[in-house]
Amino acid sequence: MACYLTKDLDKIMYCHIENQHPDSLRFLHDCESVLGREIEILQSRYKNVQSVIEQFKYVNGPYGAKCTEVLKKRVRKDWERQQTEPLTYIWGYDCTEEHRAERLRESMPEFEHEFPLIDAGLTKDDCHGICSELGIKRPVMYDLGYPNNNCIGCVKGGMWYWNQIRKDFPEVFDRMAKLEREVGYSCIKGTFLDELDPKRGRKSKEVMPICGIACELALEGEE
Repeated sequence: MACYLTKDLDKIMYCHIENQHPDSLRFLHDCESVLGREIEILQSRYKNVQSVIEQFKYVNGPYGAKCTEVLKKRVRKDWERQQTEPLTYIWGYDCTEEHRAERLRESMPEFEHEFPLIDAGLTKDDCHGICSELGIKRPVMYDLGYPNNNCIGCVKGGMWYWNQIRKDFPEVFDRMAKLEREVGYSCIKGTFLDELDPKRGRKSKEVMPICGIACELALEGEE
């Protein structure tokens, strides 16, 4: 949606991780059709979350997840070092995430930043509604009830999330539980997955596709 609302984009990029649901690439190609633009796929040499955890013996902590740094941030920074012109980044934070936008401005002051969803007053639900109106089926992880289209088995997920992964993707749950023991660190603070009570955790709010006033105005502006 950030790309859809932004004019004169020079490049659209996606950092691919093997742990993403395969449907994520279907969604990417559907977006290419609507945007009329090719999306460049970048990928780290580590390929997946497990290889990062095995290499660095670190899962998740106060400073974030190592996989996010290696598989996304480093890939972006490697690309940045190859550029010679000033860069303006377009970010997909919605109107409830102004605090994240402000932190990003502070942490990356050397670049210009635009936040079209915040400017348009769009929520995540609005963005799903716009996708539906445009004929783009949202990523399947949302249809399964997950609040984000992160990797299957995101190390930043909580108790409810991992218990849901245990049900939907048991092989992913078992693989991460074994990996936690191998490196001696857990995804959830104070709890290893093989000790997690299957009944623990509060269900996350599902993302419901709606098209409110802000959504309708965004669509009208593109006509």
